Amino acid sequence: MTHYYWNDWYLSWGWFLWFGIIFLMFSSIGNWGYTYGAHRKYGMQSPKALDILNERYARGDISREEYGRLKTEIATV
Repeated sequence: MTHYYWNDWYLSWGWFLWFGIIFLMFSSIGNWGYTYGAHRKYGMQSPKALDILNERYARGDISREEYGRLKTEIATV
């Protein structure tokens, strides 16, 4: 009895194995693409308003009174 490639893998349960491998490959690529986009969107954030205010105060651009007023405005927003 001769066994051919088509009979052993594609007419039996072999096609199910290949379908599963291809499905896992596409789902892994999709998952990588989704997480890559999410990390690019939320991973590198711009400086927050309070950080900018602290830098301006440290450089001496604004006075202590103005710093306190702006800080309370930022906190209420």
